[in-house]
Amino acid sequence: MPKKPIIGITMGDPAGIGPEVCVKAVSSSEVNHAANPIIIGDAQYIENAARLIKNNSKINAIQKIEDAVFKNWIINVLDLNNVPANLAKGQVSAAAGKAAVEYVFKAIELAKEKKIDAITTGPINKEAIHKAGYKYHGHTEILAEKTGTKNFCMLFVSPEIWVLLVTTHLPLKSVSQALKTSKILEKIKLANDFMTRVNKKSPRIGVAGLNPHAGEGGIFGTEEKTIIRPAVEKAKALGIKIEGPVSPDAIFNLAKANLFDLVVAMYHDQGLIPLKLLAFNKSVNVTIGLPFVRTSVDHGTGFDIAGRGYANPSSMIEAIKVAAHFCRQP
Repeated sequence: MPKKPIIGITMGDPAGIGPEVCVKAVSSSEVNHAANPIIIGDAQYIENAARLIKNNSKINAIQKIEDAVFKNWIINVLDLNNVPANLAKGQVSAAAGKAAVEYVFKAIELAKEKKIDAITTGPINKEAIHKAGYKYHGHTEILAEKTGTKNFCMLFVSPEIWVLLVTTHLPLKSVSQALKTSKILEKIKLANDFMTRVNKKSPRIGVAGLNPHAGEGGIFGTEEKTIIRPAVEKAKALGIKIEGPVSPDAIFNLAKANLFDLVVAMYHDQGLIPLKLLAFNKSVNVTIGLPFVRTSVDHGTGFDIAGRGYANPSSMIEAIKVAAHFCRQP
């Protein structure tokens, strides 16, 4: 049997459901069949989560990757020991935000040193990390900065549809101004190269318009004519199998019907509302363009249910499995 990859799993915000979904996921047979998981977090919070859900695994708190023990009913935690013991569950705090970012920093360091094969990230709270003094909009910006990556994008993978975002965490009023033909083409090329590598064939890519009915010939907006279509034509000239701009209210149904392997969405909610409707808890966020594989859950910190014991680990399980699969690809 091929050697299983080591996946570093960041615990996420310790005040949220991250510790719980980490414990549930790394204890699952699906994850242990696919990977050797190591949680990067705070051992006391993993122990608390295990106790909460009555998981009898032994918590193996370690200081270096080489001390991990990959056996059934052992949960390896690279223990940063960086969270106050009395942190309130379900509440935004600077202490939790600081710890969550430190887990990501450590994971990046380990991936760059090739001590882990891929990173899977638990959910962080943007307000908490801002309270801690970090101005990142999310994981993607942290990863890009710490690896010096200029060309990257967020790709969401699910059994139903794959969705790539051209813009991410922006106010809706800022999206049109942020769209550039060169930027759209860059992300199309990243997605095409990635999907060709992992799926061993050229994908069929559909590009969504920005406006209703893809602008209706300019009646509802001109971004399709002036920005999006030129990017599509340039991609076609490179031999990429691509169509668009397609009306946003139709393109996801076409993808679900298997006419497209990937949808390029212009902004966050355009892509993620249909994705989460079709595949909530089954979709995985993949950052492509980085020097290593990074996947993430598709949900937030779940402050409203933190500490209750019934957080769903399905997305974390899928994220770890996808990371293990992708980091095996040449």
